[in-house]
Amino acid sequence: MLIYGKTDIGMVRNENQDSYDIRAALPSGHTVGVVCDGMGGPAGGKQASGIAVKAYMDFLETRLEPGMDIPDLRRLSREAVSEANRAVWDAAQKMGYPSMGTTLVSAIVCASGVIISNVGDSRAYYLYGNQIFRVTRDHSLVQNMIERGELTEEEARVHPKRNLITRALGPDDTVECDNYVCHMQSGASLLLCSDGLVNTVTDTEILNFVRETPPESVPAILIDAARKRGAPDNVTVVLIRNAEGGDPL
Repeated sequence: MLIYGKTDIGMVRNENQDSYDIRAALPSGHTVGVVCDGMGGPAGGKQASGIAVKAYMDFLETRLEPGMDIPDLRRLSREAVSEANRAVWDAAQKMGYPSMGTTLVSAIVCASGVIISNVGDSRAYYLYGNQIFRVTRDHSLVQNMIERGELTEEEARVHPKRNLITRALGPDDTVECDNYVCHMQSGASLLLCSDGLVNTVTDTEILNFVRETPPESVPAILIDAARKRGAPDNVTVVLIRNAEGGDPL
């Protein structure tokens, strides 16, 4: 299993409040990636995302064991998200930043599949052959409006309230995450990203870049595409590729 990541401040922001971490072939045999997008502006967004990434990864590294099945991993990821939320919550109370928070999207890959967890509007995509599927559902105001038929996907990408999320780590002492299971076919890719990518690069363009680019270069190529469109927000991309048995992409 291959995994690569990159983050960028973008073209407008004064600070990169995104954080990520990737671990390939841990001693337990798992590959793990996590992306967090901090919120709260100067009042702790950068700190929130960094704290959440570290807490999530630290929790998993001490508890992942060889041979864990999908239900075990689903439970473990949920507990890791709760631990990350508690860490951000505690920091917010100590720092006096009530608006401090962060999104989170993560993937734990094992032989039998992938557990994806998310809170907020950072996303996971599954790509195989000529198709791209968004795995996660955004916890955001515009996503709710799309589901009510009030906005199209295209309108949501430029809506003035597209950055308002309805769920995050940090604002409360508990949080609920969504969990998804998918199976990585040979040659399939999983892409984790912050909204700085999807607000500037379409899903079809993401698919084409992934198909046409060596996996180790995908994060940089996608970030470059976002920057060429002005990149008004920070941009983070993690790519996981199942390269076993060749690559039909």
